[in-house]
Amino acid sequence: MEQADYQQLNGIALAYLGDAVYEVFIRQHLLALGMSKPNRLQKKATNYVSAKAQAALILKMQEEDYLTEEEWAYYKRGRNANSYTHAKNTSVLTYRQSTGFEALFGYLQLAGQQERVAELAAWCIKQVERGNLIHED
Repeated sequence: MEQADYQQLNGIALAYLGDAVYEVFIRQHLLALGMSKPNRLQKKATNYVSAKAQAALILKMQEEDYLTEEEWAYYKRGRNANSYTHAKNTSVLTYRQSTGFEALFGYLQLAGQQERVAELAAWCIKQVERGNLIHED
């Protein structure tokens, strides 16, 4: 996609891609740890990719002033997007925050900022593994 294209996408479309982008990093990480059983992989991945985990990660990014203004703008585009789906096991706020988190990854991927995507994914993995996250619900 050209630069103008991703800038026109709504937050839900960015989140659609961002969800997949982030999940690939998590899956690669878990395989690198030597995990190979599908049920165990799926259960462990949830610690990183659940709406609650993603919402907690974005709050930690805010706390540490980890994102640029432009990155925050794309996060907010996802968070504030009108979604016709809703959270199954979490609050609407948490679901919206996780949608924003995914939109951020989608934006970075489409903007060709793969190094930043990798940096953010590595930071997220480190936070989850350190247990540095507070889940709101």
